[in-house]
Amino acid sequence: MLRVYFTSEDLARVRVAPGPDFLWEITNSVQTLQRCDGERVFGAWRHWARPRLSGGRALLAGLLPPTGYSPDFLTPTSGDRTSLQAALDVLMSTPRPRLRTDLSQLASSIRPKGWVRSLAAGDAEALRRLGDALHTYQLEALAPYWPRVHAHIDADRAVRLHSLLDRGTEGLLAGLGPQIRWRPPVLEVTYPVDQQLHLRGRGLVLQPSFFCWPTPATLADGALPPVLVYPIHHAADWAGPVADSRAGRGTGPLGPLLGHTRAGILRAALTGCSTVEAARLLRVTHPAVSQHVRVLRAAGLITTVRTAGRSFHLATEEGRALLAVEGRHGSL
Repeated sequence: MLRVYFTSEDLARVRVAPGPDFLWEITNSVQTLQRCDGERVFGAWRHWARPRLSGGRALLAGLLPPTGYSPDFLTPTSGDRTSLQAALDVLMSTPRPRLRTDLSQLASSIRPKGWVRSLAAGDAEALRRLGDALHTYQLEALAPYWPRVHAHIDADRAVRLHSLLDRGTEGLLAGLGPQIRWRPPVLEVTYPVDQQLHLRGRGLVLQPSFFCWPTPATLADGALPPVLVYPIHHAADWAGPVADSRAGRGTGPLGPLLGHTRAGILRAALTGCSTVEAARLLRVTHPAVSQHVRVLRAAGLITTVRTAGRSFHLATEEGRALLAVEGRHGSL
């Protein structure tokens, strides 16, 4: 069990991360790729990814066992992380004492490879190998699915925003899922080891993660800026075939989108809406909204998450781009 202790000042400093974190998604997915559970959610992706990965996968697996401790320095909490390269630049500048501390702790639970000892010493070549492996893994295993990862996390953020608006910060904390329980002033989190995290006025970053599984995660060192990484809901078909990046986009599935109702749903989904809210806004029936949502979702223009017994729809990056075109050139 992880217990996170809040003060009143901490409650005022809770925030949800602005999007997916490249390094948390890489590290979580490397661990998830090595596991056998969660087959319903990750089975199709594992089957797709494993034969496509080059030698860097084994190198990363040596740092990220499927269970137990993983080094904190692999998911830095400071610096620019708005792009993969920016995140890697932060990681590559990790101070030697942090490398030595984290990798010594890793060595207490697994037998590290020889290059890990070089990494612990701050060897520049070992750091370069690590950076190359992380970059290659992202391209091979995650980049083809990244728009879907981003859309799912955007949808989860919209759900959290609604919780915050409806019930405040404590409602946000209470609604994070069955593995997380808010018992003021303590947030109790299902966790593989007993750990306590005292925020002491530093606040808490809530980081939704697509590949976090099966329980939430946090940093082992409580002195680092506090973060709680939690699993999000996945659409049942998220790991379906990915588009060939060499193919033209064309109009394809956009043809059926012509019409005021679907355009209205897409506009409402820009900031997030439930089926009930869309039906009320557009003055149509719930089944009609559901039918139009299926077309929008098949076209890749919205994503849907289900929480607390309701469906919540959010425009994807492609959907937002289409709405931006509408804004420049008139109504859809």
